[in-house]
Amino acid sequence: MDDPCYFNFQALLRAHEIRIIGVPYTATGPDIEAFERIVLHEKPHLYLTNSVLHNPTGAMVSPQTAFRLLNTASAAGLLIVEDDIFADFETIPSPRLAVMDGLDHVIRVGSFSKTLSASVRCGYISARKDLIDGLIDLQVATSFGGPSPVITEVISDVLEGGSYRKHMLEIQRHLEKSRKIVIHKLEMLGICPWVVPKGGFYLWGRLPDGQDSTQIALRSLDDKIIHAPGNVFSVSQSASSFMRFNVTQCMDEKIFHSLENILTGRR
Repeated sequence: MDDPCYFNFQALLRAHEIRIIGVPYTATGPDIEAFERIVLHEKPHLYLTNSVLHNPTGAMVSPQTAFRLLNTASAAGLLIVEDDIFADFETIPSPRLAVMDGLDHVIRVGSFSKTLSASVRCGYISARKDLIDGLIDLQVATSFGGPSPVITEVISDVLEGGSYRKHMLEIQRHLEKSRKIVIHKLEMLGICPWVVPKGGFYLWGRLPDGQDSTQIALRSLDDKIIHAPGNVFSVSQSASSFMRFNVTQCMDEKIFHSLENILTGRR
């Protein structure tokens, strides 16, 4: 899996006693040379990745990286799970592994929980036909009967009614405005974005030299503020100088006052 990556992926895989190997993530996707070495020496069965609006960094895979990634996976018979739940937050479409691969070695996963409501716990999977029956059995077994008919009907009505696209355009504009404000406020504290995302709500902020995100997160609890320190997302525990920010949750001035006091040693 990517390093860094969404922290719950690690917890879920470890619960199933799966050995995790981190692939360093760059501004253009996974470090392809590291990926190729891992595939050659470790012979993994599955690679789990965000190719678009990567969580937590906000980066996007480049066409060149995607091409080499798919060639390596194909040669090794490696299955890729492309977690694409942030797809509709993207303002300008970018490469998708599933599209480039034709679902030969890629399973694409999407969701409406981020775009419609957190209570709409429903998504979709695109995969080879021979994988579908097993995935359906797993879905039914883990959710006690399959998706809610009420929720699926709501999603169907929203998509068919034509309001979804307008809804997403409004969200994209709101997020772009919030992102610019939060980046400016963080930069005034010496916290710079690793990349400036082209959509979504996450920022991967690089802290000033000598600062540890875990220590900042612990001290922020005194102000009743919860931060997401970098090593929570890192398989190799190499992201102590980074912190993930959600721009939709960072509009309260007390967050920046708290960070300023911690960074300047006033508290």
